[in-house]
Amino acid sequence: MSKRIFPIMNRCQSFLLLLFFTGVVQAADPVSTPVPVKKVATTTELALPDNISVKGVYSGTTDYRIGPQDLLEVSVFLNEDLKREVRVNSVGQISLPLIGIVLAGGKTVEELEQELMLAYGKSLLQNPQINVFIKEFTSQRVTIEGAVVESGIYPVKGKTSLLQAIALAKGINVDLAQLDSILVFRTVNGERMAAKFDLNKIRSGDAADPQIFGDDIIVVGVSSRKWAYRKFLESIPLVNTFILY
Repeated sequence: MSKRIFPIMNRCQSFLLLLFFTGVVQAADPVSTPVPVKKVATTTELALPDNISVKGVYSGTTDYRIGPQDLLEVSVFLNEDLKREVRVNSVGQISLPLIGIVLAGGKTVEELEQELMLAYGKSLLQNPQINVFIKEFTSQRVTIEGAVVESGIYPVKGKTSLLQAIALAKGINVDLAQLDSILVFRTVNGERMAAKFDLNKIRSGDAADPQIFGDDIIVVGVSSRKWAYRKFLESIPLVNTFILY
């Protein structure tokens, strides 16, 4: 055997010894670390994020900007006849009684409320109090990374579960995924929280499929044993004969 092969063989021998004595090689984490958190609590369930009210509508506490196809609920205090649910059209417009067409796209909830207060004030309503809620999001984004086919930032349209969100990333990487270690990061009460889910139990119906909201971060765990085995396979020289390890 040529001397050129020995360095490769020595590396492979060392790798096998590590597998034999430790059972697993702790490879560097291929998942990028989530943003720094003030506090992380690992639970089986997560509360609603700060930007969603108990009724499931946007509460106006963040700088989310309204986008096309968002469903808005617009109400005028003490004037039930003016309450409307309106869908933002493709160019960002909505239509409301008394004031007609209004451009909502690109505005925050607070900005739209202020604009509607001025518009309704000009239509003879005295000191109108306007409330705007976002009942359905189509411009929200969720981050998916870890052992998935295509990690990235994906739009969330309407009500989306954890399984549906993972499907946006074209599913899990079956060669690397650790299905009982799916983490969801979320901001709750001003603190960064995390919950751990088991994909096998969700698929079998033994656990609920949790709802995912905009700004959530989903990390599909990577099995260190599978990762080590894959690295080992990549380290084997590509030759058309058996060699001694």
